[in-house]
Amino acid sequence: MTPPPVVRKVSRAAVEPNRKRGGDVRILLSPRTVHSTSGFGGSLTLEPGEYVCEHLHPYSEEFVYVITGRLQIRIGEELIDLAADDSVMVPKGVRHRMVNLCGEPARVIFHLAPLAPRPELGHVDTEFLPERSDEPAPPVGGAR
Repeated sequence: MTPPPVVRKVSRAAVEPNRKRGGDVRILLSPRTVHSTSGFGGSLTLEPGEYVCEHLHPYSEEFVYVITGRLQIRIGEELIDLAADDSVMVPKGVRHRMVNLCGEPARVIFHLAPLAPRPELGHVDTEFLPERSDEPAPPVGGAR
């Protein structure tokens, strides 16, 4: 018999920020936090001038929605300006990078699906923050 699905509320304040790639990234809904099986999502806050280093997801599409502020995202070679209530999809396997070029914080919600076969295969860094290039990335998925 299949166990019932886990229903769990996850507060942003209860999740440690991941600053390995820039900004304040918080994985809120994931295999680790809510035992999801099809994807994961969370929030990103970028202060003025902050960026998320270039990376790609070999197994997942990434869906990005801007709640407040403005940012610029580079997807492949294309630059796209996003403001509050704008969204974009990053195709599977395409390099992308986000930067806050305005004078106020940008708050973003993101979701990635499907999950990679193993968490360490889900994210490929192609750029590193200078002061943190030797630190391992915090885990995203955890045990499934």
